Amino acid sequence: MIHAADVREWRDLAVVDAEAHKIGVLEAVYVDTTTDEPAMATVRTGLPTRHRLLFVPLDDAIVGPGYVKVTYAKVLVKTAPSIGTDDVLPAEDEEAVFKHYGLPYEPGTAGERKLARR
Repeated sequence: MIHAADVREWRDLAVVDAEAHKIGVLEAVYVDTTTDEPAMATVRTGLPTRHRLLFVPLDDAIVGPGYVKVTYAKVLVKTAPSIGTDDVLPAEDEEAVFKHYGLPYEPGTAGERKLARR
């Protein structure tokens, strides 16, 4: 299990897929607002002058020396919904991120956002 206290140490680690292909660099972690557990990460990709942040689920992620390995293929992550480096994910766009990965989506118990950046 991933512990919320540990994720702060992951910033700027390489994010790789199960085959060790580098996807990008970990920018931020989003927690599930229902459980307060890490659920998604944003991965910084692109050219230095044109970065974007891609979303990738953290279920079954493994942290190693200098990397975070996710269970999703690089080609799937590269086509995931993204935001600019200074943007936030609008609440109405959260469901699209989950659907991209074939994951079920349910907003928080009171209808609030499912994801919160930590």
